[in-house]
Amino acid sequence: MPTELIRQVQRMADDRPAAQPGSLERGIDILLALSTVSHPVSLSQLCRSTGLPKSTAHRILGVLCSRELARRVGNGYLPGELLETMAGITRARVPGTRKVVLPYLLYLYETTRQTVNLAVPSGLEARYVERLYSHNRVDSRSDGMDRAPLHCTATGKALLAFDPRLRQELLARGSFERMTRRTITTLAGLERELARVRRHGVAYSQEEFTEGVSCVAAPVFGPGGRICMALGVAAPAGAAPLAKLGISVRGAAQAISAALLGA
Repeated sequence: MPTELIRQVQRMADDRPAAQPGSLERGIDILLALSTVSHPVSLSQLCRSTGLPKSTAHRILGVLCSRELARRVGNGYLPGELLETMAGITRARVPGTRKVVLPYLLYLYETTRQTVNLAVPSGLEARYVERLYSHNRVDSRSDGMDRAPLHCTATGKALLAFDPRLRQELLARGSFERMTRRTITTLAGLERELARVRRHGVAYSQEEFTEGVSCVAAPVFGPGGRICMALGVAAPAGAAPLAKLGISVRGAAQAISAALLGA
């Protein structure tokens, strides 16, 4: 959150009465706590940092989530879309890379004629920061949100496979939400899947997030050699050979990584 905005909100909080703070002041305390996090925080953690009772914090978080000032991710909370927009919070791609990556995204679209996605980690979700839609696209659960779970999407698996800290945080859950009949929901199953991604450099999701949609993704590495994004292609299930798409996606991701290194 920008320094000046933090100061303004803190001044509002400092002006509250010493006893019996109202809902506005309590909401401000929660927003201040959320503004500093990059990964989901639990209700208990928020209560410890704000001093609020669980019942009060849970009620206020419900209101904040309904107004897009906060959002729930699994059992934790993150800043909502509206708060991120108001505060200028960005967790997007490596700064200044759009002009570097966009030509490769356009080339990948022209080559595959399928929907192209560029995703970055946002909490324990994949956040799509660039999307080029194809004419034959199938509606997906991520439409309108530009977010999706990590465990059942190709871009999410690519991010998890090459980011040990992100993987550790997600795997600590032990089990995962079933989105379709094909979703991997066990720790052992996801571990095996991520090992294959690391071995082959390509991640697949075959109708695991949305029925009728299959995806292929590959990691994009930044100048420091650490994964920073995942490049993916989504296609109607059965419309295109995934192995062939995988070659195109991996080649484009490697070209973007090389371009970022040169930049």
